[in-house]
Amino acid sequence: MATKKSELYSSLWAGCDALRGSMDPQQYKDYVLVMLFLKYISDKSINDPKALIEVPNTLLI
Repeated sequence: MATKKSELYSSLWAGCDALRGSMDPQQYKDYVLVMLFLKYISDKSINDPKALIEVPNTLLI
């Protein structure tokens, strides 16, 4: 049985709410963005283990 897109979104949203708990949504967003970035780096290293990830100077603090 195929899952509808709206059912998938509501299921994912409910999971995020359960993980977030009483944390402020703005603060939670920071954690999610970091996890997405780590996933990106992980996928990039799997596809090309010798690839270097360049960090622009504007991002360095």
